[in-house]
Amino acid sequence: MNKSFNILRLSFHILNFITIVLYLYPGSILGWLIYDNIQHQPQLTKNYLNISSNHLYVFFLLSILGLFCYFNHSKFKFLIYYLFFLSIVLELFHMAIPKRSFEFQDLAGNLLGVTIACFIALIYKYLRKL
Repeated sequence: MNKSFNILRLSFHILNFITIVLYLYPGSILGWLIYDNIQHQPQLTKNYLNISSNHLYVFFLLSILGLFCYFNHSKFKFLIYYLFFLSIVLELFHMAIPKRSFEFQDLAGNLLGVTIACFIALIYKYLRKL
């Protein structure tokens, strides 16, 4: 395995850790850093059809990076399950975290981000077999 591939895998694990920290923090770390307001969540783009765009972007990026890092690995299928599990559980934790709230549009963004990344990876995997 080459060095750049190891760096990509390390990047996936770091992004996974950062995502978990941002989701479990009571309030918005990014809002605090950007706006000096823990209650204000930065919005990258408008939401689509009542689906959180921020959540979609985060889980798409995390998923596509992880899936392509573990593309030919025995853990590929496990990673798909893990990403769906993570996207659901992190949003459910918002019911118990102060200053956070569970929202279906956030859950939809999480799941859609993982789903799109999975479709891209699986289509790519299929096309490579041809």
